[in-house]
Amino acid sequence: MTVLLWILLAAAVLMTGMGFFLAHFSMTIRRQTLEEARKWQEEHYDISWYDGMEKQDYLYTSYDGYVLHAQLLIHPRHTDRCVLISHGYTDNHIGSLKYTKMYLDLGYNVLLYDLRGHGENEKTFCTYSIRESRDLDGLIRDARQRFPQFRVFGIHGESLGSATSAACMQYHPDIDFTVLDCGFSEITSVMQRGLQGMHLPPWMVHVASVCAKVRYGYYFHEMRPVDALAGNKVPMLFIHGAEDDFILPVHSERMHQATEGYSAVHLVAGAGHAASVLTAPEEYKKAVQDFFRAINVDFDE
Repeated sequence: MTVLLWILLAAAVLMTGMGFFLAHFSMTIRRQTLEEARKWQEEHYDISWYDGMEKQDYLYTSYDGYVLHAQLLIHPRHTDRCVLISHGYTDNHIGSLKYTKMYLDLGYNVLLYDLRGHGENEKTFCTYSIRESRDLDGLIRDARQRFPQFRVFGIHGESLGSATSAACMQYHPDIDFTVLDCGFSEITSVMQRGLQGMHLPPWMVHVASVCAKVRYGYYFHEMRPVDALAGNKVPMLFIHGAEDDFILPVHSERMHQATEGYSAVHLVAGAGHAASVLTAPEEYKKAVQDFFRAINVDFDE
């Protein structure tokens, strides 16, 4: 009996230690520098237009005193439309340039920023849409006051930025549309797939979730952007790479079904995670244009 107890105790200690490791691994942001992000973008598409643009850099202080870096790219024609873009996990505002040129061509000013813990912001952990969505809501409210000239205002998100944009709907932001690219409806199943890829049992996510609550104050099962869409009436376009094996397309389908306002889903054949706009840029732009026509939002044809 004593040997069995020692074995059980050792197993419990090992499982707890693994749980804290996984919690730390999942919530620690291995962020790119601006230079690293720019190098990747330059290797995959043309961003030569970016440096010559008129820009307005500013800081926004969020609900808990956390400071976010933001940058407005001003359209040469000074139009009255704007889109705010949220980038993906580990990336920064430079990574949002892959969508920026499309919106500029459609006649939109573009507001970029570094998500909490990313880019030029102070280091902190990721809560997979919980704190990030409150930041985004505040950024939208601030932008509406800071730039009253923008008659049409929408948001666009990629991956973590997409989930953040969906979760932001619980705060009923004053926006005209949302474009959500390869976002997750909840993070638990994504982490379970990650554990399988590491040859670990998927149920370990629940142990890690308890450890995350102890260390960071949040359970993984709280990170569910799909729950924020109950009662949402903001029009939403869900775009997802059909070959995305990291965040499966079913996540976009679930959020499409959950929202109560107008929504559409567009799957891009042959595209992996966060690669739809690079895989089929013209198809991507047409999907956004068709969405704008369906909801009667202005854009340059």
